[in-house]
Amino acid sequence: MESEPLQEVDLGGNRAARSQFVLAFNDLTYNVRQPKKKAVRTPSFQRGRVQAVPYDIERPPKVKTLLDRVSGEARQGEILAILGPSGSGKSTLLDALANRIARESLQGTITLNGERLKSGALLKVISTYVMQDDMLYPMLTVEETLMFAAEFRLPKTWTTRDKKKRVEVLIDQLGLKKAAKTIVGDEGHRGVSGGERRRVSIGVDIVHDPIILFLDEPISGLDSTSAYMVIKVLHEIAEKGSLVIMSIHQPSSRILNLLDRMIFLSRGRTVYYGPPGSLPKYFSEFGMPIPREQNPAEFTLDLVHKLQEDEQTDPTGIRRLVGFCKSWGLRNVSRREPSTLRTSNGMSLNEVIFNCIPHARLVNGTIPNYANNPWTEMWVLMKRSYTNSWRLPEIFISQLGAVIFTGVLCASLFWKLEKSSTGVTERLGFFSVAMSTMFYIVVNALPAFLDERYIFYRETSHNAYRRSSYVISRAIGGFPALVVYSVVFAGVTYFPVGLDGGFNGFLYYTICSLAAFWSGSGFANFLSGILTEFVSGFAVVMAALRFFLTFCGFYINRDRIPHYWLWFHYMSLMKYPYQGAMQNEFGNNSTCFSRGVQLFDNTIIEQFPSDVKGSLLPGISMILGTNITTQTCMTTGPQILEQNAVNDLSKWDEIWVQIAWGFLFRFLFYIALKVGSNNKRR
Repeated sequence: MESEPLQEVDLGGNRAARSQFVLAFNDLTYNVRQPKKKAVRTPSFQRGRVQAVPYDIERPPKVKTLLDRVSGEARQGEILAILGPSGSGKSTLLDALANRIARESLQGTITLNGERLKSGALLKVISTYVMQDDMLYPMLTVEETLMFAAEFRLPKTWTTRDKKKRVEVLIDQLGLKKAAKTIVGDEGHRGVSGGERRRVSIGVDIVHDPIILFLDEPISGLDSTSAYMVIKVLHEIAEKGSLVIMSIHQPSSRILNLLDRMIFLSRGRTVYYGPPGSLPKYFSEFGMPIPREQNPAEFTLDLVHKLQEDEQTDPTGIRRLVGFCKSWGLRNVSRREPSTLRTSNGMSLNEVIFNCIPHARLVNGTIPNYANNPWTEMWVLMKRSYTNSWRLPEIFISQLGAVIFTGVLCASLFWKLEKSSTGVTERLGFFSVAMSTMFYIVVNALPAFLDERYIFYRETSHNAYRRSSYVISRAIGGFPALVVYSVVFAGVTYFPVGLDGGFNGFLYYTICSLAAFWSGSGFANFLSGILTEFVSGFAVVMAALRFFLTFCGFYINRDRIPHYWLWFHYMSLMKYPYQGAMQNEFGNNSTCFSRGVQLFDNTIIEQFPSDVKGSLLPGISMILGTNITTQTCMTTGPQILEQNAVNDLSKWDEIWVQIAWGFLFRFLFYIALKVGSNNKRR
């Protein structure tokens, strides 16, 4: 069956007039098992000495309850705030409602308009999750940041003009008109303020006008004025038809007036649920009235914190408050509107969502996972990356500078190598230094990769684009820089060092360098997908590069490596560019690297004049039965390759293997991102 045509809606309009959504949760319970403690041997006393009894006691794992039968509801057009002391379960409840906890681990029910959300993909389409950290591209302006988000999240049927209009409406809605042309900024580049940055972060996630907004402590780290502005914006968004659920630590009185419903938690248990205005009455009936001059939210948090601290000695206090919350809720339940109604006009949940989400296409219960095709996603990703990098050229310039510096250093150190046995040794040293340098240079960008990974996790958590699109765009977008590095390094080193092969040799050397950069950058990408911080990442990189260099064939020939370590040799990324460069240099049978007069090099006779050494050659010729003159070629390039056991692959096969390594590491990078972005708790 063909899909129904895409329906357009005004993303800046008021949805509340068309539909009504109620997200209800009942008896949510979430338990986690703490790790088992190791078996211990219990001591016993015998004849004044401590001895271990011959049996072990294994303590069973503890089960910790993070949510304990939590119930409530959030309504469209309102803000539900989740409050509580640290460790009370605020983020856990938010994750449960946002489908970030595995269904099999969570007990209880979550319904939207009385219907259970059977598909997690459906919730991704109608909701967004705004994380606490504002990870944004620093050199993009506010307008550009939101425009790129619109290109990701709005369907391709929207024209560029329509997307720009949506961004203009959003900028006005977020109160960012004055900052629209200002870069976001970071520690090294001055940009928008902290409050504006937080609003930009929210705007990125609501550009597609989701029905439900989940926010993890959106005012954390902000001053009171900036915090109030953020909540005021969220209040306006809710009034225009969205359902806002957020965790918040300690709201001011002004912020409290903007909230519609509150749920206070204490170690996963509900101690209050209702509107902020009912807090004085609630605690008055509980027997602990709130002083008039005190913020009700602060009073509640202080009381809960005190009861939690006293729970070890007097557990009745917090239990009494939890019990009172249940009885108080039962007495007031008749005043609430029923949360199980479908909609005011009798439409099903799917019908309501179909009418409210511009890129939702519900046919036979299926919906599209992404707003655009992979080609559009890759184009937008590369365009955004180039825009940010063009204004932040430090990474490219530093890497190019490292390439030039290393190339000049190698060229001056290995200047015009001789064709002699000493020159052969020096050539091998040059190849090992040159090829290992390429890997050190590309992994220097690891910190930038790690920072960008957090942006990736945030954007893909609600299907802004495919993971494969990101990996491919990274590979294509970064390739031109690798070409520049390769051409520059080859141009700076090849002819000054005096390598053999002419232009064809230079061309292969450049391609071999490019293949080394390609596999090395793939390795760096893979590391950025599995490592969590730069310090540990740098240690892993250094260990890996040392491993690659040790087994590449420079320090020990392949024939000399024990058979049980031989597979390390083939896993070394440096083996292939190193041996490819060797074959390019020594593959010509007509090139001689040691003649008869050089037969005495590295011996005691080396210091004698050439005519003396030449006079010794006839005697040696007579003994060996062959004619050796001062110009007789004693060592050819292929003989050097044979001596170094460089004969398992052709020089072009060395290139293909490096290319394959680059693709393999990028595939592993994709797998690492796929596994790492699975942010559901178990």
